[in-house]
Amino acid sequence: MSKFQIYPDTEMLARAAADYLFERIRDCLARKQLCHVALPGGRSPARCLELLAELPLPWDRIHWYLGDERCYPPGHAQRNDTLVRKHLWSKIDSPAANQHPIPAELGPEPAAAAYAGVIQAIGTLDIVLLGMGEDGHTASLFPENAALEDERLVVPVFAAPKSPAERVSLGLTALQAAGERVGLVAGAGKREALQRLRDGEQLPIARVGPVVWFIDEDAV
Repeated sequence: MSKFQIYPDTEMLARAAADYLFERIRDCLARKQLCHVALPGGRSPARCLELLAELPLPWDRIHWYLGDERCYPPGHAQRNDTLVRKHLWSKIDSPAANQHPIPAELGPEPAAAAYAGVIQAIGTLDIVLLGMGEDGHTASLFPENAALEDERLVVPVFAAPKSPAERVSLGLTALQAAGERVGLVAGAGKREALQRLRDGEQLPIARVGPVVWFIDEDAV
């Protein structure tokens, strides 16, 4: 069952989520040598990542992945790895070899194939941090898009309803197999989708498996 935790504002949400991730990563590293964490893009997670960067973790034992990426050139302002680098990777003592951006500049199919090899090599992700769009999409798995039914670990995305139309995303197979999924939802724009989710509608985000949700009051 998914768990819903509601906070008065986005700052309290971000702090609670960062503290939760900190504890879950520490728990993971108590059991195994490395922890594999996938991160989203978007505005909502940015503050959470900044706060996580301030916490005392053994950064050399954490490997970072992207939940999805937009097919833009490297360094493009709208790429998710640009945001993650700004708010997390640039602030921690993380070896470059521990950072695994999606090579989306290759195009959806080649990039998905290359990244599938990266994910397959680790077996399963330990923690996946997710956002949710106003239509209930997560990563780049949109309603009624062919990528949602693609059973590969990493899937090419075409004809996305949001620009850019071409993307690369972890597939449902990889998301469902992850050790844990943590979701962040903030803002009144997400209210309708969140209510549909809580009503049991099979939105893309509902299909990833149980999620520990951090939500602000505006979204409720």
